[in-house]
Amino acid sequence: MKALAISSSLLSLKSLNFNHYYYIPNRISNPFLFFSRRNSQSPIMASSSLINSELARSPPAIPMPTPPLTNFKIGLCQLSVTSDKTKNIAHARTAIQNAAAQGAKLVLLPEIWNSPYSNASFPVYAEDIDAGGDASPSTAMLSELSRLLNITIVGGSIPERSGDRLYNTCCVFGTDGKLKAKHRKIHLFDIDIPGKITFIESETLTAGETPTIVDTEVGRIGIGICYDIRFPELAMIYAARGAHLLCYPGAFNMTTGPLHWELLQRARATDNQLYVATCSPARDTGSGYVAWGHSTLVGPFGEVLATTEHEEAIIIAEIDYSILEQRRTNLPVTKQRRGDLYQLVDLQRLNSH
Repeated sequence: MKALAISSSLLSLKSLNFNHYYYIPNRISNPFLFFSRRNSQSPIMASSSLINSELARSPPAIPMPTPPLTNFKIGLCQLSVTSDKTKNIAHARTAIQNAAAQGAKLVLLPEIWNSPYSNASFPVYAEDIDAGGDASPSTAMLSELSRLLNITIVGGSIPERSGDRLYNTCCVFGTDGKLKAKHRKIHLFDIDIPGKITFIESETLTAGETPTIVDTEVGRIGIGICYDIRFPELAMIYAARGAHLLCYPGAFNMTTGPLHWELLQRARATDNQLYVATCSPARDTGSGYVAWGHSTLVGPFGEVLATTEHEEAIIIAEIDYSILEQRRTNLPVTKQRRGDLYQLVDLQRLNSH
């Protein structure tokens, strides 16, 4: 009905006989946009003082909160993954302990670190995260270590079983060992590049339905998993919800990794002027799915602050949130969005109102 009403108003306005201009009420912003009758395709720009940049986002952006820590170290644990789940869990435990010993207050693990990355493996290695305990030994370890080491853990991802469905799920644990958030991969990795790689995650996995942003002892973090990084709208929603940092555990492959892995990280950081951290499994050329590696931390100007190659590694890097506002002042794209021309709508927030 709204579309019909708008169309009718446009038709009636066109029939009006203005000497020089006609105007079209813009349902997204106010005041009106004015169009010349001589060239109806070219809007006459209103003065910049009449353009409200926040109208480019609906609902308006939430300011970044003051983080509990402004400056801290992050640890990216690029792990070798085997077919032995018990060994994978023990190996991840050791890596987290090593990162914490080097001063990391936030530790990020790779995508699918407790299992081989394959549709055949997901049902076998899946855990009931909500049940916890013995039903989810991987997350039980993460919970225990976050509490003992007094750190925040973004636990990469593992296959999750919930009822009769499987998900690719990232769990975030706070310094008290409690589960603070659970992100189910929203965009499933269904691709077919002939002669290169074919992988259809949806053969076994179900897509998540909810963007995940979480307040932690190291700031407000938006979570995505691997293929989620390709979708700028998700990152823009996180930025509009006041995120300081985006974390993407991922496992790009040998085809898309060299082309897009670093490019996408730098793009998401640059677009939104915040930090982006990624963590990949180490490369195993003997596995059915070969990961690109190159876990990375990118700063709010799109600069690569720390990275590695494809071997197993623990990267320790510094995050300094105090420069976020500085970067946004130097290059004020946040204040220059054209809310009179386009709009990002955060449906989840809009519907919650």
